[in-house]
Amino acid sequence: MARDVPTSRRAVLLAIFIAFGFLFGYDMGVISGCLIMPDFIRRFGQEGTDGQYYLSSSRQSIIVSLLSAGGAIAQAFTSDRLGRRGSILFWSAIFTVGVAIQTGTTYSLVQLVIGRYIAGLGVGSLSAIVPLYNGETAPKAIRGTILVIYQVQIISGIFLSYVLELGSHTINNSASWRLPIGLQMVWGIILLSGMFFLPESPRHLLGTGRGNEARKVVAELNGVPEDDPLVIEIVEGLDFAIRAENEGGKATWLECFSTRNALWRRTINGMMLQFIQQLNGQNFYYYYGDTFFQSAGAGLSPYIIQTVLGAVSVFGTLPALYFIEAWGRRKSLLLGAAAQAVCALIVAVVGHTTLAPTGTPTSALTARNRAGGDVVIAFAVFQVFSFGTTWGPTPWVYLGESFPLRVRPKSIALGSATNWFWNFMLSFFSPRIVDRIGPMIMMVFFGMLVFGYIYVYFAIPETKGLTLEEVDELYRSGIPPWRSVGWRPSEKHHHEVHEKGTSDSVEKP
Repeated sequence: MARDVPTSRRAVLLAIFIAFGFLFGYDMGVISGCLIMPDFIRRFGQEGTDGQYYLSSSRQSIIVSLLSAGGAIAQAFTSDRLGRRGSILFWSAIFTVGVAIQTGTTYSLVQLVIGRYIAGLGVGSLSAIVPLYNGETAPKAIRGTILVIYQVQIISGIFLSYVLELGSHTINNSASWRLPIGLQMVWGIILLSGMFFLPESPRHLLGTGRGNEARKVVAELNGVPEDDPLVIEIVEGLDFAIRAENEGGKATWLECFSTRNALWRRTINGMMLQFIQQLNGQNFYYYYGDTFFQSAGAGLSPYIIQTVLGAVSVFGTLPALYFIEAWGRRKSLLLGAAAQAVCALIVAVVGHTTLAPTGTPTSALTARNRAGGDVVIAFAVFQVFSFGTTWGPTPWVYLGESFPLRVRPKSIALGSATNWFWNFMLSFFSPRIVDRIGPMIMMVFFGMLVFGYIYVYFAIPETKGLTLEEVDELYRSGIPPWRSVGWRPSEKHHHEVHEKGTSDSVEKP
């Protein structure tokens, strides 16, 4: 058996750079602060009967949610045609154009939301390509850790946006919001430029008949010479898997839900994890935290509270680099759902029973109001930390390592599109729901977390330590997910694959 190189500096550096898809996280955070900036409200809000400008819940919904409407399906049409690398170049350019349109607007709400929609097309597609690219390039021993870097970058983007707005919100003109929004063009250009120096996915290279290039990339990513046994093993395994998977002709969207190799289960699992991730509460804090915490009655500025939340998110995600491999995927999701559910329940009950109505002057807050606000903020912090360690990165790791090459772009696109669809639904309806029930919106997230715990226990198998090809046998084996921890592929099955040549996967020698 050829050895499996446990680490590669080139692979890690590649993953850190490609996960500059922290574009998504930065935009999530930056729009939250803009919603309470006086100049932004004056330009894109409405004038009330008292002569003061305000952003209605409807306008907040439109401004925030249009980024999510672009979704991630579009990348599936480019990831094969242009390659993984070419697709990242293309969608980085689209994102940068969208940001430029937003930054250049003056008083036009229409121009602002069009810019956000175009930027959403770019960042939504990137959100699907990044786990696809990293899953196909990373050595399996560190694949989970490298995919977690994607979530670390998202959270880092959110935190950076909070820090910038902590300083820019005091500017008394449009620079207060143009500066943090416009900086996204810098991130887009960096990603666009850097991709010219990064390799194509070896799986895509082999799939398009470029075997020599694929061997060079595999050798470089694993830190060994091209004639190393490890390179030969990986390339031969990939080549066999590609030939087997392509025997049935070009993959269709419907094939993602085929009963063959339990593809339908894998696709549904990937989509469900993304669905649950979006509706467990943390994105509500990211998008509307500034507005929500204004009613919590804390003595700190909502910008400071958001910055603290951002810092907690970053520090919460860093342990996931270890726990994703030490705990595995299932345990991370189960523990995370339980911890977040407790936090969401406390925020809902305490917030509903103790917080003052929205708009209450600070001077009119009682000691009970302030104490309740402190509890709400404290458990919001705990929930965000738990999310960063567990549900933040794990669904993306699972999505990036669950599908055979034949349907991988389409299945990942469906998972990412599910993420973006529910992100859109959350950002569009949250302010309207809060207007009606206030902090009790957290009960919705509590219910989703309970459902998530049950779903993971009964439906999500453990994929830690398996190659992308070995996941096929895991699903075919029929082992119940709650007994899948520690499962390993059988030697017998491996020999059957090579003798019959009819399987769609390759097992580890």
